[in-house]
Amino acid sequence: MKHILFIIFLLSTFNSYAQDLKSLFIAIPDSLSPLLTKVNREDFGDFLDSNMKAEVRNRFGNTSEMKKLTSDYLLLQTSSASITEMKLLPVNDSTKIICIVNTYMAPVADSQISFYDTSWKKLSHTTFLQLPEEKMFYKPSQNSSQADSLKNLQAAADMYLLQAKLSENNTELSFTYTTPQYLDKETAQKLTPFLRNNPLTYEWINGKFVPSENKLSHTGLLMPSQSSDKPTDSSSK
Repeated sequence: MKHILFIIFLLSTFNSYAQDLKSLFIAIPDSLSPLLTKVNREDFGDFLDSNMKAEVRNRFGNTSEMKKLTSDYLLLQTSSASITEMKLLPVNDSTKIICIVNTYMAPVADSQISFYDTSWKKLSHTTFLQLPEEKMFYKPSQNSSQADSLKNLQAAADMYLLQAKLSENNTELSFTYTTPQYLDKETAQKLTPFLRNNPLTYEWINGKFVPSENKLSHTGLLMPSQSSDKPTDSSSK
């Protein structure tokens, strides 16, 4: 009986260890971490445990720095032009998955989001997230003049660029519309009054990310009223 209990204890300890993001990050396949060796990844944790700046020389001889590393969140400055975030998210009481956000500044921030199980098998992102449509970042047009002005401005915004950020403190995922940042200054200024003021926020609910404004519908309650943001008329500019 004692032998069986000891085995159960070891298994539970192993499962707990395997579900820790630090351990998962060290075990990530090289194909998913092309800049960092396993030694690099181990060093990050050792430096942070010693209250040292967690910088390493990556495979290309450049500096990578671990900014944050907790049991369920990671923020890594991979290079001068790229950032990686990871978040360990619960699907149910016994299963967790890893969400990875890779953001590249080229020169405007644009993010790619992917999901993996704890064995680093890639999962379909559509199971866990439906990316926001570009129109969700715009306030509703109030008249035909504003609609025409917006249509002309959007013709210049021919690339949909989106920066995603995970939260260290909770399971939120926020999206910022970065397309205006690559436009010329005059066009960006004319477009600004048509844009919503704040990032779009998604929350992890029942094993998937859902827009915060829709979260009540995923818990069986009524949805809140829609925002009444109104753009100012920029047609005269």
